[in-house]
Amino acid sequence: MTTDRLVADLRAMWRIRAFEEQIQALHKSGDVRGSVHLCIGQEAGPVGACDALTESDALFATYRGHGWAIGRGTPLRPLFAELLGRATGVNGGRGGSAYFSAPEYGFYGENSIVGGGASHAVGAALAGKHDGTGRLAMTVFGDGAMNQGAVHEAMNFAAVFGLPVLFLCENNRYSELTPIRDMVRNEALTERAAALGLPATRIDGNDPAVVRETVAGLAEAAREGGGPAFVELITQRLVGHYIGDVQQYRTRDELEADGLVEPIAVATAGAAGSGVDTGALEREVRAEVAAAAEQALADPAAEVRTVKEHLYA
Repeated sequence: MTTDRLVADLRAMWRIRAFEEQIQALHKSGDVRGSVHLCIGQEAGPVGACDALTESDALFATYRGHGWAIGRGTPLRPLFAELLGRATGVNGGRGGSAYFSAPEYGFYGENSIVGGGASHAVGAALAGKHDGTGRLAMTVFGDGAMNQGAVHEAMNFAAVFGLPVLFLCENNRYSELTPIRDMVRNEALTERAAALGLPATRIDGNDPAVVRETVAGLAEAAREGGGPAFVELITQRLVGHYIGDVQQYRTRDELEADGLVEPIAVATAGAAGSGVDTGALEREVRAEVAAAAEQALADPAAEVRTVKEHLYA
């Protein structure tokens, strides 16, 4: 990897990390309310995978989706504003952390139903075969979602009809608060997808270059009629399942070990070894993110009287 590419990846991962840390602070201060799930430690996935998507492609994330929205190019200020309940948010402050979307950037939303985005992605890919867009759809979910029947139904449907859908599983080793080893007998989740006829690969989800190369190759094959594929990204979260989760189920040694292999730590070491002033890079990104948060805080609050608008049943 060239130094320029490494720096670009590190910058992109720092934007996600700094955003999440700002949200963490804003939640503590009471400015952000409700349940929030942070992707701190899992930044390499969106940075690498989103490079394989075109403007017309559709991305569907799980409720830990802030980083994926940023990876798709969603501006920081309206994203902050959405989580802050401001009228300038990407959904006018109505979606909050768990439900926001930014379709103008190819981000078709998070989903608080575990694995719920899988069937939506299949629908988007199927529609693309009939509306002339030929879009690729990508859906992202955690390892716990592999125990949801709807996820397997979605993968099977995509396989049978040869739809261009990429199923990305961020395996951070915990299904909410339970270790995956206590959830399944076979921890190789790729084997479940392979049994449905999907090309399935397990990769280092902490290396954006590996993610980029793998997802780009599978995306190209899908666009050429190769059908769906499954990628298991081995990674870790450095924070609790949700803000407020004190992670009593994890040991100090485990957390320290994860801190040594998480994507920003590895990329920082590599960039520093190439002579990059990583400290200056981090400060620059943090200043950008802090400015966006400050601007969003100054935006007007969403109008309570319009809360029932744009609702469909």
